[in-house]
Amino acid sequence: MYSRFFKRPLDIAGALTAFLLLGWLGLAVALLVRWNLGSPVLFCQMRPGKEGLLFRLYKFRTMTDERGSDGTLLPDAQRLTPFGRFLRSTSLDELPQFLNILCGDMSLIGPRPLLPEYLPLYSERQRRRHEVRPGLSGLAQVCGRNALSWEERLELDVRYAESITFMGDMKLILRTLNMVLRREGVSAAGSATMPLFAGRTSGMEQGR
Repeated sequence: MYSRFFKRPLDIAGALTAFLLLGWLGLAVALLVRWNLGSPVLFCQMRPGKEGLLFRLYKFRTMTDERGSDGTLLPDAQRLTPFGRFLRSTSLDELPQFLNILCGDMSLIGPRPLLPEYLPLYSERQRRRHEVRPGLSGLAQVCGRNALSWEERLELDVRYAESITFMGDMKLILRTLNMVLRREGVSAAGSATMPLFAGRTSGMEQGR
C-alpha cells in the first residue's frame, strides 16, 4: 500500500522541502564549483531507473577534465580535486538530484542509480533492484556505501526492493543523515569511488 500509493507523494514533499531549506546552499555550491572547476557546473550522465529505463542524472561537478597526452581523460583519482573530494564526502554534490526526484526519475530512498553498461552484467536476482525507482540514498548506502563489495551492495539493493515500508524509509532517511555527518564509506579502498563492477567494463568511468 505504501509503495504503491504513498511513497511518491512523500518523495515530492521531501524534495520540495529540501528546495525550500537548502536552495541557498545549492546556489552557494554552484558558485563555488564554477569558481574552482569552471564550467559546466553540473555533471550529467544517463543512468538506468525503474524497469531499467534511462534518465539523465544531475550532480554537481567534482572532477576536472584533465586529459593525458593521448587525449583520453585521466583516471578519476587524478581528476578529483580536494574541493571535489569535500563535495563528495559531504554529499553536497548530490543536491541537484532533488530535481530528479521531482521529475519522477528517482526517489528519496531506493537503490543508487548505477551505470547503464552494468545492466547486462547483473544476475537475474540483481536485476530486481530495477523494480523500484533509484534513490538519493538507500539501504546499501547506510550499510557501508562505497566501502561495500559489489556483491554486498547489490544484494542490499534487492532486499530493499523486496520489502519497502514507510517506517523502513523513515529509518533509512535518519541513518542517511547520520552517515553524511560522519562522512563514512565515501570510497572503496584504493579507489576514488568504487572499482568497476566485476572488472568487466574496464576503460569506463565509474559512476557514484
